[in-house]
Amino acid sequence: QVQLVESGGGLVQAGGALRLSCAASGRTFSSYAMAWFRQAPGKEREFVSAITWSVGNTYYADSVKGRFTISRDNAKNTEYLQMNSLKPEDTAVYYCAAHRRGSLYNSRSYDNWGQGTQVTVSS
Repeated sequence: QVQLVESGGGLVQAGGALRLSCAASGRTFSSYAMAWFRQAPGKEREFVSAITWSVGNTYYADSVKGRFTISRDNAKNTEYLQMNSLKPEDTAVYYCAAHRRGSLYNSRSYDNWGQGTQVTVSS
């Protein structure tokens, strides 16, 4: 098991930036691919970004490509999501997750989730 705790959410104006962090504890953090998902009110949880462990390959949803950057520091057991040029449609609860098996884009492939952090972007 991996315990995940997100931080860094908040209220920001459109065009602004936020950096989310996800601190992991428990089993070896560096053994997992890690991802960020988000869920807006009344909508399903959606993939935002993922990063693999070994090579550090990164993956992004089209809606955030070029604006968000995912990274990880295995020595600190921490994953990050730098979010720039934020838009009101980015408003959601953001969750970090540890991958188990299957597609990185599918939330069912993840079996450890943080509690979420709220990101609100005002227009």
